[in-house]
Amino acid sequence: MNPRFGRTSIRASRRAHARRRQVSGFSLIEVLLAATLLAAGLAVAFATVRAATATKQRGELISEQNERMRAVEGFLRRRITSALLIGFAIDTSTGEQTRFIGESDHMRFVADLPDYLGRGGPHLHDIRVIDDGGQAKLVVSFAPVVGNTVAEERQPRPPEPMVPDLVSVKMRYRGLNAENKLDEWVDKWETPDRLPVQVSIDIESKVAGQWPRLVVSLPQAGNQAPGVFR
Repeated sequence: MNPRFGRTSIRASRRAHARRRQVSGFSLIEVLLAATLLAAGLAVAFATVRAATATKQRGELISEQNERMRAVEGFLRRRITSALLIGFAIDTSTGEQTRFIGESDHMRFVADLPDYLGRGGPHLHDIRVIDDGGQAKLVVSFAPVVGNTVAEERQPRPPEPMVPDLVSVKMRYRGLNAENKLDEWVDKWETPDRLPVQVSIDIESKVAGQWPRLVVSLPQAGNQAPGVFR
């Protein structure tokens, strides 16, 4: 056997073995790189899905808040607009009827109750703030009015919550001045025998924050005898 040929074969075998080791090493690096890229891709995909889910949830929450806000504002507007020139109490010292009580967090007036809320007919609408276990709530309750007085019910309805997460509410009122023009807004209505011309309500809740200001005109106020409203 030719010694040179033997040495050449050995060198060729070593080079082939080295190439096989290089190929094997590169294959392992490629596998690790592929695994790393896959993990990174999965992380990005998961973050994208999570962000999309959070965005959808925020959108649904905002939509729900806006829908509730519109419902409450629509209810208040319809009820206050429907206020009637009907008394629900009588001042025994003057004989005057109490037709409207307005304070910064409390409002009372008489309006016809829709059939979907009860039996219909004139009902006292009592809109006020209550403390329910440390959480302020804006609620409304109804009671029938008969003969300019509030009739007692055997089973009165509990107050209906309108804003269960109330932060603050400010109700204001205004009527006409001596010149028969709109007067300044006041926090307390001083002439309970008359209806104000307008009512303003500012509401702030925990979830929705500050609501748009609600300003409502009372059509029946124009049917009152001329005079100063406050």
